[in-house]
Amino acid sequence: MEPTLHPDVEPLAFLLGTWSGEGKGSYPTIDSFAYLEEIRFWHTGKPFLFYEQKTKHPVKGFPMHAEVGYWRPQAGGRIEILFTHPTGIAEIQEGTIDGTTIDVASKTVARTTTAKEVVALERTFTVDGDVLRYEVRMAAVGVPLTHHLAAELKREA
Repeated sequence: MEPTLHPDVEPLAFLLGTWSGEGKGSYPTIDSFAYLEEIRFWHTGKPFLFYEQKTKHPVKGFPMHAEVGYWRPQAGGRIEILFTHPTGIAEIQEGTIDGTTIDVASKTVARTTTAKEVVALERTFTVDGDVLRYEVRMAAVGVPLTHHLAAELKREA
């Protein structure tokens, strides 16, 4: 039996489900690349959404990136998101929910001793019906904030 959606999470209900599609990445210090992606949002009746993301190479199929986290809507159209990456990076992002668009920026980027230097991230998510689009901007390894990722995903039935 599906738990009842917590009332605080209703502003994020448009994200629930599994999304899959394709994305492209670039950054001044690496070669451009493409990827296949799956994102899943679900809830347990608590005042947050669970988030899981994974990508794989579009031809060879090997895993490329993954992250997990929690999306916590706040009063006044605000949101807090916690992301953790297996590369030793943890992000705390805060921003706004405006209809079906979410804009967030990092408040904190923590990293392990061996993780790559990442100092700031910004993300924009927009849902239009059953299509989720996002863009990620990153400041890392001496490069100021610049475009890094963009993808278009479709909600799975």
